Amino acid sequence: MPWVAGLRPSDWLFPAFDTRGTIQSSRPMSRGDVLRMVKRRLLRAGIPPVFSRHSFRSTGITAFLANGGSLETAQQLANHADSRTTKLYDRRATRLELQEIVRIRY
Repeated sequence: MPWVAGLRPSDWLFPAFDTRGTIQSSRPMSRGDVLRMVKRRLLRAGIPPVFSRHSFRSTGITAFLANGGSLETAQQLANHADSRTTKLYDRRATRLELQEIVRIRY
């Protein structure tokens, strides 16, 4: 059976690699390892490494809702017990404000 993106259910999403890019371990990367990897890449891209896993959660929930997803489904995907928690991660209003601010001319 063909799998999406060539991944099988038994594959790790973040396998451990050495600095040359060859697989070093059959174990997955820890949360801390993934966060350090992301922060290194942010620095290399010239972006301050102030992002956290909540930044990704917020981006994912906002994108899901902006593309027509329901708050209830976003709540389930985020594994939140209360929809008020999911609403905290919704940044659609912030995006609109930033788009309006860009219209200001000096």
